[in-house]
Amino acid sequence: MTPTAAPLDLLLLPTWLVPVEPAGVVLREHGLGIRDGCIVFIGPRAAALKLEASEVRELPGMLLSPGLINAHGHAAMSLFRGLADDLPLMTWLEKHIWPAEAKWVDEAFVRDGTQLAIAEQLKGGITCFSDMYFYPKVASDCVHNSGMRAQIAIPILDFPVPGASNADEAIRQGIELFGDLKHHPRIKITFGPHAPYTVNDENLEKIRIIAEELDAAVHMHVHETAFEVQQAVEQTGERPLARLSRLGLLGPRFQAVHMTQISEDDLALLVESNTSVIHCPESNLKLASGFCPVERLWQAGVNVAIGTDGAASNNDLDLLGETRTAAMLAKAVAGSATALDAHRALRMATLNGARAMGLDSQIGSLEVGKAADIVAFDLSGLAQQPIYDPVSQLIYATGRDCVKHLWVAGKQLLDDRRLTRMDEAQLTATAIAWGQRISGHSE
Repeated sequence: MTPTAAPLDLLLLPTWLVPVEPAGVVLREHGLGIRDGCIVFIGPRAAALKLEASEVRELPGMLLSPGLINAHGHAAMSLFRGLADDLPLMTWLEKHIWPAEAKWVDEAFVRDGTQLAIAEQLKGGITCFSDMYFYPKVASDCVHNSGMRAQIAIPILDFPVPGASNADEAIRQGIELFGDLKHHPRIKITFGPHAPYTVNDENLEKIRIIAEELDAAVHMHVHETAFEVQQAVEQTGERPLARLSRLGLLGPRFQAVHMTQISEDDLALLVESNTSVIHCPESNLKLASGFCPVERLWQAGVNVAIGTDGAASNNDLDLLGETRTAAMLAKAVAGSATALDAHRALRMATLNGARAMGLDSQIGSLEVGKAADIVAFDLSGLAQQPIYDPVSQLIYATGRDCVKHLWVAGKQLLDDRRLTRMDEAQLTATAIAWGQRISGHSE
């Protein structure tokens, strides 16, 4: 792990370094060197201190890990946070969220909501997120300007949505955006058919063909509720996942979001196709959608990543908290206290998310040659003591307020809890103004 003679741009010296790959490893008193946005050195502190570096950061009491990866969300919906709480999914969507979107969602809404979500996620240790929302070009501009990393899924439905009059227009926009951004270092465009019940076979067929031609991923809500599966079986005699398999959509580029309902046949399809599952435990709990059997999937060899879902159904974009919930819930669902231990939970929130997005050669673990997407968690506080296993402490006893510093591709976007590129006071004021408009308290 010896870097070439050129000086490092930055040398980080934490108390603990958790690379995630290899699994279960905690390195004490090691250094990590960054040059040109990439990790070029990981080694003992004594060796690290012999290297020439433009900047050296001592991080006592801190744990360095790969940046967290939020594998599913609807960023701009942060402006609908708390708008229609405590309702079942279809009532929430049909009576509240879809009408609110029809009334309020435009380019300005998406810009302001996405910026709010980016700031919240950076402060929570998230370096990369997946977004599936309207006006995806606006969202991608926000990501570009922020310095963050993202997968932008183009939302495709059979009916008109904000920014696209039909599925064909949405697909055309997606192809164009894919072409525009295919060489972007931090943004990846994918196709996001909303759900099996909102996209017909003909449109799914088009998406499959285009995704194959472009080698693009497909990101879709699947088996979110028992009702969705039951309705599909009653209407067509086929479970939604089986339908997607018949249409040729499942595979290593397919990201199945939610998957709370998994039969033995469903599990076999996921395993055979090497499809990734994106688990959103808190949204599923809040909407009473069901429980994704994470341990069962993991033991079968399915790649399971984790997402917050949108702030309208969660109600936060706190992936560290989400990961803690996922670990607890996995134990309850499996009936085993050993299910989804802390180290595997962290892997689910980092490397598994990168793998689901096809980015695992670039991000998701602290390895030489990968991008320097890194978060420093401060474990020096009262509530984290004493520390036997720092990863256990991170997952079970640490909140996102312990996120101290964050880098994406070697650029520091959070410095001592302060956003370096965004104006937090301005973002807050803008969000408050939107809330007043939407609630009818101002014009």
